[in-house]
Amino acid sequence: MSDKSIKLKRVESILRELIPEAIATLSDERINAIPVLDVVCSRGKYDAKVYLDPTFVLEEEREYIITHLQKASSYIQNYCKQAEGWYRAPKMHFLFDDNLQKQNSIDELFKKIESELHKNG
Repeated sequence: MSDKSIKLKRVESILRELIPEAIATLSDERINAIPVLDVVCSRGKYDAKVYLDPTFVLEEEREYIITHLQKASSYIQNYCKQAEGWYRAPKMHFLFDDNLQKQNSIDELFKKIESELHKNG
C-alpha cells in the first residue's frame, strides 16, 4: 500500500468518526440521527462523498435531509477542522447508500428462483 493511500485511508477513517459527531450537534431532529456508513475522499482530499444509511428514512424525507446537510456542510467542515487541527477539510457531498437495499432485493429474487426450481423440478 502506498504512502498516499495510507494517508487517504487515515483521513477517511477520521472523517467517519467526526462527521456523525458534527451531525449529532445539529438542531434538526430529522437530520441529527442519520448514521454515516462510509466516507470516500478524492485523491487530493478536496472532496469527500459521505454515504448515509437510508434504512429508516422515508423516500419523501431524503431530499429534505440531503439539502439541509448540504446547507450545514460548512459547519461540518469547520467542526472537522477544529477537532483535528487541520488547515482545511474536504468539501462534503452527501448521498444515500442504496447498495444494501439493492443487494437484499437481489437476494430475494434468488430465493424466489430457488423456490420455483424446487417446485417445478
